[in-house]
Amino acid sequence: MKIHPTAIVSPDAKLAKGVEIGPYSIIGGDVIIGKNTVIGPHTVIDDYTHIGEDCRIFQFCSIGAPPQDLKFAGEKTRVVIGNFNTIREFVTINRSTAADIGVTMMGDHNLIMASCHIAHNCKLGNHVIMSNGAALAGHVHVEDYAIISGLTGVHQFCRVGAHCMIGGCSAAVKDVPPYTIAQGNHAKLYGLNLIGLKRRNFSEKSIKAISEAYRIIFRSKMLLEEAVRKAEAEVEDLPEVRHFLKFIKESERGICR
Repeated sequence: MKIHPTAIVSPDAKLAKGVEIGPYSIIGGDVIIGKNTVIGPHTVIDDYTHIGEDCRIFQFCSIGAPPQDLKFAGEKTRVVIGNFNTIREFVTINRSTAADIGVTMMGDHNLIMASCHIAHNCKLGNHVIMSNGAALAGHVHVEDYAIISGLTGVHQFCRVGAHCMIGGCSAAVKDVPPYTIAQGNHAKLYGLNLIGLKRRNFSEKSIKAISEAYRIIFRSKMLLEEAVRKAEAEVEDLPEVRHFLKFIKESERGICR
């Protein structure tokens, strides 16, 4: 381990082989940091935070601070971050309240760019990209390979679907379905993220089926429930289509249209 002499590390913290702690950083109690993770200077890793292996956390980050929620009463809650994540300058990630999933969590291979905020009880999957200044309010769930562009805010309790893209300076106040592009304040759908799907090696068959389901649900004049039933009956039964329709059916906040 390489711990700078100006860093303050709690004796209760557990640091694995190869961990580096930069100058003037503070590591709290009951913190676990996996092997080969690098913590930059002037960063605070607060109590009850678990960070995986091979992460790179840049300077001036705050991870694991208590949630900005007036209902929080000091419960022992956690932030759990997976492996191979890059977290850039001035990012804030708050630990959770005791509500719903009871943890703020992030999977693997995510890129969180400078000045982003991830609030309490958020759940991020894998390979998510948040561009500079993007912010997630509490209880937001983001699925794999989603892209949230710069200066975009996502309303509390919203869901962001897999392989979707939300354009810059947007405000997502409803769920953004998988595989789509959303933009604006308030965010509206502008079709499928076709370039992203091709880059992720979706088959032509899958893209065609997703496109047909999208057309039925968002381009027809049917009520949403009726359109979903029609898509289930008429579109080829592929895993991507099932996920797309399931996401829409389970929406509680409503879907961007």
